[in-house]
Amino acid sequence: MKSKILISALLLSYVCSAQADPLSAWNDSASKQAIEQWVQNATNQDRSTFIPPDKRYVVFDNDGTLWPEAPLTFQLRFAVDEIKRLAPEHPEWKNDPVVSAVLKDDFRTIAQSGEKGLMQLLELTHSNITTDEFAQRVSNWVDSHQDQRFGCRYDQMGYQPMRQLLDYLRDNGFKTWIISGGGIDFMRVLAQKMYGIPPEQVVGSFSLSEFSLTDNGTQLRKTMKGAFNDDAAAKPVAIHLFMGQRPVAAFGNSDGDLAMLQYTAANPDFRTFGLLVHHTDAEREYAYDSYPPASGKLIEGLKMAQEKGWTVVDMKQDWKTVFDPALCK
Repeated sequence: MKSKILISALLLSYVCSAQADPLSAWNDSASKQAIEQWVQNATNQDRSTFIPPDKRYVVFDNDGTLWPEAPLTFQLRFAVDEIKRLAPEHPEWKNDPVVSAVLKDDFRTIAQSGEKGLMQLLELTHSNITTDEFAQRVSNWVDSHQDQRFGCRYDQMGYQPMRQLLDYLRDNGFKTWIISGGGIDFMRVLAQKMYGIPPEQVVGSFSLSEFSLTDNGTQLRKTMKGAFNDDAAAKPVAIHLFMGQRPVAAFGNSDGDLAMLQYTAANPDFRTFGLLVHHTDAEREYAYDSYPPASGKLIEGLKMAQEKGWTVVDMKQDWKTVFDPALCK
């Protein structure tokens, strides 16, 4: 009888321990242990590695770090779907080769059009529209579209391990920011719901809006003027502009995040933490580094991670789940 009671107690203890694990979507690997050890060191007042709560600012890339960027980024997918939706209202678009490629799902031609083609698609779908109307269009798109491969809405496709990591950091007094090349207005529609990150802590690429008075009040109209591409070396610039202090941890997935990790690692006051998500799981997500389907090249980052001691997350080995199984198949 005593042995049965002991076994039951051990099982109950194990179950409770598993339920209490804030990073339960992570395997008990070196990556998870590195995260937990850094947080313990940073939050223990008795250790020299302690970081005061008002300095616990941490930054995350979004595309490829918090949600997928393959085979297309969500924002480009939105732009493509918006072109298709709006095309009947704009017969003058039919002779445009980039628009024609979109209507034919000719992504090779779209890719070959380069930055010029991308900016053209963004101008047609992201400008000459009020900020309120743009936010509503993004919301309508999210409500009416699903990822064809995974069978769930785009706002359900945040990586479960990274969502847990965001919660874990906030529970330990850290302030979580998004610093991404994605559009600031696009991400702000989704970030609060998906990650618990409020709009004022979302920083991305942007252009200047124009203010005007209307019969009903005021409005901001999106334009393509003063475009700022929040990628690579621009990320530390954006961090300084919007945050006003150097982060103590940075999380990314590509060479476009290197400057952000380097800027964070050079913080002279605290022991920092750097992490790169390496896409290695072709079955549950996508596998790429040197040759990504659209964006997210990771070559120099893997080399520098070894030199700097940054944590590299092997998605296939380190994550128990990629997406929440209750939402995505």
